[in-house]
Amino acid sequence: MDSNESDTAYESLEEPSQEPDSSEKPTHIRFLVPKALAGYVIGKGGSTIIQFQDNSGAQILLSRNQEYFPGTTCRIVVISGTTVQVLTAFQLVLAKLHSQLQGEDGSEVELRRTRVVVPHSSCGSIIGKGGATIRSFIEDSNAGIKISPLDFELSDRLLTLSGTMEEQMRAIALILSKLTEDDEYSQQVHSPNSYRKDLGLRNLLHAWKSAKSRRSLGSKQNHKEDSYNSVTIGVSDEHIGVVIGREGSHIMEISESSGARIKISGRGGFLPGTTDRKVTISGFQASIDLAVSIIERKVDKASKRRAKDETDMDTD
Repeated sequence: MDSNESDTAYESLEEPSQEPDSSEKPTHIRFLVPKALAGYVIGKGGSTIIQFQDNSGAQILLSRNQEYFPGTTCRIVVISGTTVQVLTAFQLVLAKLHSQLQGEDGSEVELRRTRVVVPHSSCGSIIGKGGATIRSFIEDSNAGIKISPLDFELSDRLLTLSGTMEEQMRAIALILSKLTEDDEYSQQVHSPNSYRKDLGLRNLLHAWKSAKSRRSLGSKQNHKEDSYNSVTIGVSDEHIGVVIGREGSHIMEISESSGARIKISGRGGFLPGTTDRKVTISGFQASIDLAVSIIERKVDKASKRRAKDETDMDTD
């Protein structure tokens, strides 16, 4: 179920933060996906991975079939972009696996564990003096975080995150923030099939070109950004149908794409003083921002189409 990975590059025009250079410079994360689950990430004809790239602005690459991380039967996923792009794409992948495997026998064990590939040279910053940094990450995220023993035949070690999806996301946000502080790490994006002996290590440096404007998570994560939030926006009653879709198809698609939960008020449930229906969006801030962006695009497209139809009627 391999796909031809897209070579399209993206650029995020994020809002300035207190440390814009750190938040906007390229970064990446590598993690393992069992071979049996890789098809969920790729999708038919690469449709899912392309959708994840479009929705997040990140570049996503998978190692080829049967090209596994040494000592495992897991394929390697590389997500690269800005901090917010990488976190958004990472969450989209996890949410996809959760939704596909929910209810399957034995799936809960797999869902509660993610293995991240980290260069040995970067592990010291994650561990911290006397283990202080990794202990603080565990306390802040409530996730289990363990680093594999050093293997002198490999330049990488595995960082195993355990816990709920929310706990793993909080942990990965903290870890990525620490890794991105290292200029050498940020600039060295490894190919997912870099473990093939005939290829060796390669650097994949990408220019990011996207018109999306996102709120940056920055290089330092705070509890508000790491925790679930909820916002309510208004969508005009005449356009609410394009958000819901036939039998809820659009709202399910938006929820799956963004990882956010979406609830729409019933008929007559308007925002005070308006005829706008209430759309409540809950999730991580990156998921909320993504869901809002998708909804706004759908409504804007519907508005332009309606205006065009009315213009055509006037000219007939």
